[in-house]
Amino acid sequence: MKKIALSILLLLFIQIAKAQCAMCKAVVESGGVSEAEGLNSGILYLMIFPYILVGTLLYFIVKHKKK
Repeated sequence: MKKIALSILLLLFIQIAKAQCAMCKAVVESGGVSEAEGLNSGILYLMIFPYILVGTLLYFIVKHKKK
C-alpha cells in the first residue's frame, strides 16, 4: 500500500515540477508565453524517459530474482 501511495504522490509532483535551468529561463524571458509552455513541456517530456527505462529495468531484475 505504501508503494502505491508513493507512486501516486511522485506522479502528482511531476505535474508541479515545471522548473527550468538558467539558460532556458533567459531564453523564455525574451520570448512569449507559448514558447515558455512549450519549453516546459519539452523538459518534462525528456525527463520522463530515463525514469521509465530505469523502472522497467528494475522491474525485470526483481521479477527474475524471485524465480
